[in-house]
Amino acid sequence: EGRAALASFTAKGVHANDLATLLDQEGIAIRSGHHCTQPLHRYLDLAGTARVSLSFYNTREEIDVFVNTLRETLDFFASVFSE
Repeated sequence: EGRAALASFTAKGVHANDLATLLDQEGIAIRSGHHCTQPLHRYLDLAGTARVSLSFYNTREEIDVFVNTLRETLDFFASVFSE
């Protein structure tokens, strides 16, 4: 009760589709886009969001892989944009 198995998020300066594409290349599947909430995205001035979904079949190790791969991907974008 009171728990959700998904999280929508943004990464400053990174389009959700670009984030999803690079994560996909590492074997991590997430969704990107409006997720049926385009009016909310418009109100929040967002081009879209990324969304990760978890379920009972995900292991802690898989979640750790997602978090580490997300961190590495965001570090990559930070290095590209800082040049």
